[in-house]
Amino acid sequence: MQPEALMLYKLIILYILDKVEFPLTQTQLTNFLLEKEYTNYFNIQQVLSELLEDKFVSCNIIRNSTYYEITTLGGESLSFFYNKISEPIRMDIDNFLKENKYSMREENSIRADYYETKKNEYMVSLKILERGNPIIDIGLSVPSELEAEILCNNWSKKSSEIYAHIFSSLTGDFD
Repeated sequence: MQPEALMLYKLIILYILDKVEFPLTQTQLTNFLLEKEYTNYFNIQQVLSELLEDKFVSCNIIRNSTYYEITTLGGESLSFFYNKISEPIRMDIDNFLKENKYSMREENSIRADYYETKKNEYMVSLKILERGNPIIDIGLSVPSELEAEILCNNWSKKSSEIYAHIFSSLTGDFD
C-alpha cells in the first residue's frame, strides 16, 4: 500500500473517532470505509493495527466486539495533518455521522460481558452507557457459562424495559 494512502486511511479513522463522543466498533469503522469504497478490508485492519501500535487509538474488547477511541496523541496528530483529508472526504464523513450517529451511539450504549470467577461460576456485567458513563450497571453471579451467555444476549433486547422497570419500581409510591 502506498504510504500516502495509508496515511489518509489513518487520518480518516482518526477524524471519524474525533467527531463522536463514544467508542466505535471495528465493524462501524469498517462499514463506512467499505461503503464509500475508500479501501478494502485488509487495508483497514492494517491501519487499525498501526494506529493501535502508535497509540493514536485505544481499544477495548467486549465479548465479540472491539471498541476504538481516539487518544490524546491521536487527536494531536489529527490536528497537525487535518488538511491532508480533502473537503469531499470530510463531507462524506460528516454526512455519514449525521445520518448514523444516533443509531451507532444506541448500538454502543448497551454493553454485556461475562467472565469466569471460579470454576463453574461466572460474573455477568450488564450496562447502559450514556456519554461513556453508566446509567445502569448490574453485576450478576451465575452458575454456568450458558446462563451468562443467555443473560448477555437478552440484555441487548430487554435492557430498556428492565431499566424502566427498575427506575419505576425505585421511584414509585410504595404505600
